[in-house]
Amino acid sequence: MEKTTTLNLRVNPDVKRRAEEVLSQLGIPMSTAIDIYLKQISMTGGIPFAVTLPKAPVSVNADLMTTDEIHAKLKEGYNDIEKGNVQDASAAFQRFRKTHA
Repeated sequence: MEKTTTLNLRVNPDVKRRAEEVLSQLGIPMSTAIDIYLKQISMTGGIPFAVTLPKAPVSVNADLMTTDEIHAKLKEGYNDIEKGNVQDASAAFQRFRKTHA
């Protein structure tokens, strides 16, 4: 089928860059990937993957906490900072990725 429609999309530049890196490794142009996605939507009658909220542990899920519980967690964090119990975010994310890849 001939491609005759143009889509203009606004997306997060970092998300686009990361997607392009993956698609490049797969040898798939972005336009082909989007075409595949749209075909899957029409074939399945919906988004072709589960769209769900991440499951946060109850102990850190602010939606399930009272105001007092949130304040207590914040105070605990401030106390850790004052005690020097901190770490570089970049290094922490690198360790996380290594253990959860």
